[in-house]
Amino acid sequence: MAAITAQDVNKLRAMTGAGMMDCKKALVEAEGDFEAARDILRKQGQKIADKRSDNATSEGLVMASVSEDGTNGKLVALACETEPVSKVADFRALVQQILDAAVKSNAATKEELLAASQEDGRSLQDHITDLMGKIGEKLDVVAYANMTAEKVASYIHSDGKKGVLVGLKNVNGADVTTVGRDVAMQIVAMKPVAVDKDGVDSATVEREIEIGKEQARAEGKPEAMLEKIAQGKLNKFYKENTLLNQEFVKDNSVTIAQLLDKTSKGMTVTDFKRVAIGA
Repeated sequence: MAAITAQDVNKLRAMTGAGMMDCKKALVEAEGDFEAARDILRKQGQKIADKRSDNATSEGLVMASVSEDGTNGKLVALACETEPVSKVADFRALVQQILDAAVKSNAATKEELLAASQEDGRSLQDHITDLMGKIGEKLDVVAYANMTAEKVASYIHSDGKKGVLVGLKNVNGADVTTVGRDVAMQIVAMKPVAVDKDGVDSATVEREIEIGKEQARAEGKPEAMLEKIAQGKLNKFYKENTLLNQEFVKDNSVTIAQLLDKTSKGMTVTDFKRVAIGA
């Protein structure tokens, strides 16, 4: 059997990021063959992935990146099982690696992102699986967004578990740094379901109308009035749950639509993506 040196172990650690003892065991089992040892470590990661596939991932980290010209943003969310794991350097480095891969590949979907080839030729998913073997927890890219707009703003909440991308149009050369951040913070806090009422899906509209009718009926309102009352409740739903119609949390004398229009005439939101791990 080939003698396994500390230099060999360090070399394998540099190649894989796995722990010292795991690297030593893999080299011993592979009789000093580095490629075979890498395969052993990868299989360990896959075993962890398979064994813990049904485990809940309620902790993690969200990161965002906006292009230098402000027209494109990427948002990634990597979830894990426990808070201590979300704080370790290797986990944070992996989230940054995923974000860097998103920027480099400009992947349109999560599937494209996970398939993106890394410097060593392996896919991003392989890197994530390998780290599962080292950490011993399920890791899951629970969200990915790639947004292009006239201007894109981003915001990551202080807990690192919530993040937003928001697209703006009709900027007209205005500095949208502050208002973009304010709108993104609004989305994190108020959880709008759509940009405006036209973006609310029909199933939600029908459900809200039926709820409104049932509430009015329970209050003893006449049947002939139920539709009108339900429409009034629907309008209240739009005001509270669609972004442009919501009152601005920092100044409830204006709506988000009015806030944007005051910053630049006609400016509005084209799209947004809100991500929250564990909530």
